[in-house]
Amino acid sequence: MDIRGRNKISPDFNMSSMTDIVFLLLIFFMITSTLVTTSALDILLPKASGKTENRKAVSVSITKNLTFYIDNKKVNESNLEQDLLTILSKQESPTIILRAEEGVPIEKAVKIMDIANRNRYKVILAVRPK
Repeated sequence: MDIRGRNKISPDFNMSSMTDIVFLLLIFFMITSTLVTTSALDILLPKASGKTENRKAVSVSITKNLTFYIDNKKVNESNLEQDLLTILSKQESPTIILRAEEGVPIEKAVKIMDIANRNRYKVILAVRPK
């Protein structure tokens, strides 16, 4: 006598629903990642190749004791933006070279970058070579 059940359970697993979920998640993350925008300032970092440009750039220096200089001329922090506007208004593509000494609070450097961003100036962060 053959006493086996007529209903056989298949041990196979259907992966089609799992792949549908994976593709939907992939599409979701691709769409949401394109909507994320960064609010960073564009900063042109100097290259180490030693290439120099012929155009004139204005240098803004910040020392450890938080004194500001525009091309070796001491400037008050409150008049900094106005002085930069008068100096850079004559230039075709205004560029600021930011020289911040080690130990200067980042807020002071960001203030210069914010002035440059508002007035659409390019900023080059001066660094010391290794």
